[in-house]
Amino acid sequence: MKAVKKEWQLQEAKNRFSEVVNQALTDGAQTITRHGKPVVVVLSQEEFRRLAPKKEEKEWSMLEHLLACPDKTLHKRVFRTPGAPRDVDFS
Repeated sequence: MKAVKKEWQLQEAKNRFSEVVNQALTDGAQTITRHGKPVVVVLSQEEFRRLAPKKEEKEWSMLEHLLACPDKTLHKRVFRTPGAPRDVDFS
């Protein structure tokens, strides 16, 4: 019976990537090392979802959306046209 490998040197993992992925799917997490130190773990999607923290579903206010915008100058470029607001028919 062949021993299941769980740790791979980076160069070997690159050369045998399909095997690394297949073993992650069937035998669990596979660790990739560089210079003898663990640097990356290959997991199945199912295992990753099981381990990943659940994202909280929350409703954001418009202010929170604007504050989360990576472009902090956006508010300076958003402007209103001068004059009265337009008429809107809600019927």
